[in-house]
Amino acid sequence: MRNLVVLGAGTAGTMVVNRLHRRLPRDWRITVVDRSDVHHYQPGYLFLPFGAYRPEQVAKPSRPLLPQGVDVICADIDQVMPELREVRLAGGRRLPYDRLVIATGVEPRPDQTPGMLDGGQWRRSIFDFYTYDGALQLASALRDFRGGRLVTHIVDMPIKCPVAPLEFTFLADAHLRRRGIRDRTDLVYATPLPGAFTQPVATRRLGTMLEHRGVTVEPDFLVERVDGTTLVSYDDRRIPFDLLVTVPLNMGAEFVARSGLGDELNLVPVDRHTLLSRSHPDIFALGDANDIPTSKAGSVAHFSVDVFVGNFLQHIAGRPMTGRFDGHANCFVESGDGKGLLIDFNYDTQPLPGTYPLPGVGPFRLLEERAVNHWGKLAFRWAYWHLLLPGRPIPLPAHMSMAGKHTEE
Repeated sequence: MRNLVVLGAGTAGTMVVNRLHRRLPRDWRITVVDRSDVHHYQPGYLFLPFGAYRPEQVAKPSRPLLPQGVDVICADIDQVMPELREVRLAGGRRLPYDRLVIATGVEPRPDQTPGMLDGGQWRRSIFDFYTYDGALQLASALRDFRGGRLVTHIVDMPIKCPVAPLEFTFLADAHLRRRGIRDRTDLVYATPLPGAFTQPVATRRLGTMLEHRGVTVEPDFLVERVDGTTLVSYDDRRIPFDLLVTVPLNMGAEFVARSGLGDELNLVPVDRHTLLSRSHPDIFALGDANDIPTSKAGSVAHFSVDVFVGNFLQHIAGRPMTGRFDGHANCFVESGDGKGLLIDFNYDTQPLPGTYPLPGVGPFRLLEERAVNHWGKLAFRWAYWHLLLPGRPIPLPAHMSMAGKHTEE
């Protein structure tokens, strides 16, 4: 019997297990390891602070999401030992593997910024929404907020869903207007990027939207420390706040560092087309856990797994992997007041205006605020639980297409 061990039962890990369980030869056994027995729909965290989702809509038990016949272990991972082809769990249990898939994602690390976690303001005037608990506590803070300076802040890239801080800012603007306190609130968007996003066309569009909403953008803001209720950058710029909604540094799992498998952010270096480790021919890293130069988003996990499954079956059969992941990502961007945008891009092509997925028809509009994009984002939650995770077919191509896109704005 040959062993496939999958570390992580999040989006990428669950998809891989469900897809491979149906296609692996019978002499393969699948074991999944995750430290939690609850699966979280992380895009839903964005809506929890505004009361748009209930907690039970974003969290479900993990076991029913995985197929029968798969071994599921709830435990912390201590170390991967590539030379022995073993995974050592906390407590000493060892799991042998013939192939290993690392899909343990990234997590916010507020401890990496001086004064953020240890300055006495964490979950008092400093909050995050990239965790389930953080999003729920931020909901309470927003209910109590009566005006002042509200700062949305990103420590550094890469982060999970890089448009989420923009979405939070747009939704906060709409939320404050509904409460009648927008005129008593200064909204600030502090980013380490030179603009609102990473690519020129999207940066212009999103930056204009922030400007029209009266949001002050602080670009190239690289935070050195948090001093009480003030952000301090390396070039000594200071941004005081009454309420800070921060995206802490995102880092991969600590066991990746202990195992000597990661870079300085504990991300596993892989071939960006096959997702195979650059150092170990029997280890793959999927989803947010790898270092590929594209968005850390659920769509990337989806499209990359589409390519990975065929490649993996070729790989274990001793044949060359012929599939090439192109970095395809698409993300709905909530903009408030029941509207949203959609962006679609890959390694080589930036987000462009147009229609998706059908040229001229859509129904979704790229880089345009439309109600249909908002409804598409809300509908995705159903598709996530019922189609994406179970590995059922979704009629979207894994590779990005230029059909329907306009190269000039």
